Amino acid sequence: MKILIILPNWLGDAVMATPAIELLSSYYPNAKFTFVGSFVSIEALKYHPRCEKAVVDETKKSPNRIKATYSLAKKLGSFDMAISFRDQIHSSLLLKLTGSVLCIAKKSWHSMLLLSHTPNIKADKHLSRQYAELAMTNTDRWDKITPKLKLYIQPKKLIKPTMGINAGATYGSAKRWYPERFAEVASEFSSEYDIIIFGGPNEVEMANEIESYLVASNVTNYTNLAGKTDIKELCSLIGGCSLFITNDSGPMHVAAAYGVASVSIFGPTKHTETSQWMNEKSKVVRHEMECSPCMRRECPLGHHECMKSITAYEVIKAVKELNSED
Repeated sequence: MKILIILPNWLGDAVMATPAIELLSSYYPNAKFTFVGSFVSIEALKYHPRCEKAVVDETKKSPNRIKATYSLAKKLGSFDMAISFRDQIHSSLLLKLTGSVLCIAKKSWHSMLLLSHTPNIKADKHLSRQYAELAMTNTDRWDKITPKLKLYIQPKKLIKPTMGINAGATYGSAKRWYPERFAEVASEFSSEYDIIIFGGPNEVEMANEIESYLVASNVTNYTNLAGKTDIKELCSLIGGCSLFITNDSGPMHVAAAYGVASVSIFGPTKHTETSQWMNEKSKVVRHEMECSPCMRRECPLGHHECMKSITAYEVIKAVKELNSED
């Protein structure tokens, strides 16, 4: 059975879709997947053993996206089933243009117009459960159990216990805690863990700031890898960590996929929808506020109190609680 899966664009969302993909693998044991998605989502998920083809969707770069979507659809061909985890008109159009009879996407005006199956998936549950419900739309055996996140990139074996620090969040500045506070947490545990500072190409400056605070605290057992890893290396290294301190971000979900003990710092986003899925060794640090979750890229009120009010002490306390549970 040939199944086309259009992956979410963001790394974290793509990882949160992996339980749905595992459910499809279980329900259709002879299935072969074709993944279409952004560069980062493809790089993370293309190692799935059922993945027959992985295609980076670059139609957005075309001066005529509809024409580019048509060309991509004809290149892909028809499938026994086609499903989109994106709620986006060009994704619905891509499914339609492949000529696949069974096409599934979340209910929207464009999916209802173009596709055969458009379930009304309510956003009152974790995103992994939403994706799982969508994937199982045309089945009769789903027992509503959503499995854990799953990546097929092998975790790196690190010699010493290692704490990963992830101060970035691609979506926007509102989701980012402060470099000096990440450094304070890292410094507190530097005698127990080596430290890796993670970050994407646009987060190098932030990582360097963390590094400068560590140097000022006479911490030397750190490695700054911001901007120096590809997606496969990022996942492998995070998977090898013993502890991960992070904002709500793609790397946070990567850590969850490997069951890495994690403390996640939430501000403007919905922890009930995007916290680590089924990671038993995880804690969320957040403050309930009248203005949150605002879901904005930047603080619309200008005070960023949802993050500013979270102290390093609170995160340190959460780490100690995690360690005491082992």
